[in-house]
Amino acid sequence: MRNEVVVQKLNAYAEKIIRYCEGMDYEQFSADTKLVEACVFNLSQMGELANRVDDAFAQAHPGIPWRYIYGLRNRIVHDYEGVNLRLIWEIIHEDLPTLQANLKKLEDLT
Repeated sequence: MRNEVVVQKLNAYAEKIIRYCEGMDYEQFSADTKLVEACVFNLSQMGELANRVDDAFAQAHPGIPWRYIYGLRNRIVHDYEGVNLRLIWEIIHEDLPTLQANLKKLEDLT
């Protein structure tokens, strides 16, 4: 898969997750199992994609935490000690907006 396509898909997944959780707090998020599963699924998909970029491309764009995105995927998929919903929530609200903005900038360059 070409790097540009990976960036576009990563951005699309990030946008979906942000949109799904807009205006919610942790209690609303954690109580909605369908929403949690949708967000966790999209985060795991992002991890799969992050692992597909070329090493040179990843090194040329260190503003994207490629290894951390893939690492989260591993934690989700392999269910190491269960998925920590509080961590997922923090990622969605603290990290994902910045990641999405950086992906958008990168998408505009490619």
